[in-house]
Amino acid sequence: MEQAAPEAAVSFPPGFVWGAATAAYQIEGAAAEDGRGRSIWDTFSHTPGKVHAGDTGDVACDHYHRYEQDVATMAGLGLGVYRFSISWPRIRPDGIGPVNPAGLDFYDRLTDTLIDRDIDPVATLYHWDLPQSLEDAGGWATRDTAYRFAEYAAAVHARLGDRISTWITLNEPWCAAFLGYAAGVHAPGRQDPAASFAAAYHLMLGHGLATEALRAGGANRVGITLNPAVVRPADPASAADTAATQLIDGLHNRVFLDPLFGREYPADVLEVARRFGTADWLRDTDAGVIATPIDLLGINYYAPTVVAARGDSPAAGAYPGSEGVAFPPVPGPVTSMGWPIEPASLTTLLTRLAADYPTVPIWITENGAAFDDHLDVATGRVADADRIRYLDGHLRAVHAAISGGADVRGYLVWSFLDNFEWAEGYRKRFGIVYVDYPTQARVPKDSARWYQQVIARHGLPATP
Repeated sequence: MEQAAPEAAVSFPPGFVWGAATAAYQIEGAAAEDGRGRSIWDTFSHTPGKVHAGDTGDVACDHYHRYEQDVATMAGLGLGVYRFSISWPRIRPDGIGPVNPAGLDFYDRLTDTLIDRDIDPVATLYHWDLPQSLEDAGGWATRDTAYRFAEYAAAVHARLGDRISTWITLNEPWCAAFLGYAAGVHAPGRQDPAASFAAAYHLMLGHGLATEALRAGGANRVGITLNPAVVRPADPASAADTAATQLIDGLHNRVFLDPLFGREYPADVLEVARRFGTADWLRDTDAGVIATPIDLLGINYYAPTVVAARGDSPAAGAYPGSEGVAFPPVPGPVTSMGWPIEPASLTTLLTRLAADYPTVPIWITENGAAFDDHLDVATGRVADADRIRYLDGHLRAVHAAISGGADVRGYLVWSFLDNFEWAEGYRKRFGIVYVDYPTQARVPKDSARWYQQVIARHGLPATP
């Protein structure tokens, strides 16, 4: 077998930040405590057949009760930033109406504990846990939800804005809209293409309205996290494959990026949307709101996407209107999710973003991989060399993009803890800290110790 070529040591720029990320429903547990309302993920996970093995987030990692222990572990690893999400139904159990003080109290305690440990708290306001009552009223497919989101954002900032300087409005609106409302594999589990396009639009409207509300409250730094894909043709010489690539790029990337950066809603995406309905959700007066200036663009990256034109292929559930487009496998190694491992495509993505949307700094707000991790009871060790190789390769890809001119200022590993991995339940482990779910014991994996060293040296050593 041919050995990989050695790679030189790299150092990241001064001020580059290191951290980790989680999401409320995936780790907190305490689903019915202290006045928390029901979210669409509570409903979805309790619906038979929706989540692997019937797993739910009712307990998850019990972070709600164990946050002090978890923050101590973060500090021991040297994390400078912790990105967590705030549970909307903890703050407004029904999505509207009075604020639940007990819900805000938890995030108050978490924020203070992080600051006491010299960890900068970064709050994501929406990581997919829409209050069920708002979904019952139409969810993100209705315009009203965007206004309710802005009200919720303002309420959270009023309590925590004196200590949290960085705010992320939405996490991966593509997943929320198209996995949740078109494919039906995520909450709320709908399979309605027309609703998915409306949801994608209203999520971005909600982002703009929330950004305005946060600015009005004096927020220092506001951004959004997207999960753009590197979409490339299976055969670059094929005009049909190139056209298919353009279609999927529109449905995954430009549908969010173009309005966010003050460009018109992509005409090719609008043409597809109108195949399923009137697209009466599109209003010219919203454009300026959606394009309210942001201070950072969060990027979640995991794998590339390859497309090919094949006339007999049905539309992919997550890409309404994609009849005739196939998604052939990418050669090479994959994670336990079946996702291809290709660090160089992260460099490609960041280079494209820097060229096409160059107005704001970028943070990698999620990057990581699931592997089949096992705790060696005899040694107390979780050896995860595959994850270390994955992270090393992707950090080098980030460094290459920076060297090429991309303004990337931070890297947050996904995830700090093993957790409830949405429809996969607890069978997929993304964490750098192992969680033994029956006992809730935490065990830092080898990757956690490796990441600790990366943070300490502010870079990567040369490879042999």
